[in-house]
Amino acid sequence: MLLSLILATGGYWAHQRGLLELPSAERTDEPASLSPAEAQAALTALAQLPVRQDAGRNGYDRALFGQRWADVDHNGCDTRNDILARDLTQVQRKPGTRGCVVTAGVLADPYTGRTITFSKADAASVQIDHVVSLSNAWRTGAQALSPEARAALANDPLNLLAVDGPTNQDKGDKDAAQWQPPRVVARCALAARQIEVKRRYSLWVDPPERDALERELRRCATSR
Repeated sequence: MLLSLILATGGYWAHQRGLLELPSAERTDEPASLSPAEAQAALTALAQLPVRQDAGRNGYDRALFGQRWADVDHNGCDTRNDILARDLTQVQRKPGTRGCVVTAGVLADPYTGRTITFSKADAASVQIDHVVSLSNAWRTGAQALSPEARAALANDPLNLLAVDGPTNQDKGDKDAAQWQPPRVVARCALAARQIEVKRRYSLWVDPPERDALERELRRCATSR
């Protein structure tokens, strides 16, 4: 599937950067972030996901998803710094860290549309969001994954975005039925990404989540 290929290569969100750099967090008249064909492809992928009830948080522990910010691609840099380097512009790196530690940069925040100047001295201003939170993943099938698969999910670039820190805190472990980005233009792209993560790791959606994802994607599928 074309959508799967774009998302899996990490190019999808970069493909949307021209839209995501728009400064306003309030505008609702911006064009949809997916073409109708892309939205329809995401709807097709959503229809293929199992729909089950939320299994609950019993037994959930962050440690069950492996080391926090591991170097899963063996490039010598931890995942957090890899994502900062991918998503920020004007990136500066700490000397003597093999080019790994990001100390500063500029983020065009996908969730709010704001431009955020990142500094390691105020690291909480930019956080790395798990698009499908680890708690949500646990409640929708990750309990059955191997430890290796859970670690891969926690560090998969497809499931990670550098975003505005307070907005990430607001999102927490909420799913699509409970939280949407304040920037309307980002919602369809986020829905498509969440669906692809769930497909990749054999997770399910619960009925309210399925309905929310479908609603956002249908808006984009009929917007042009």
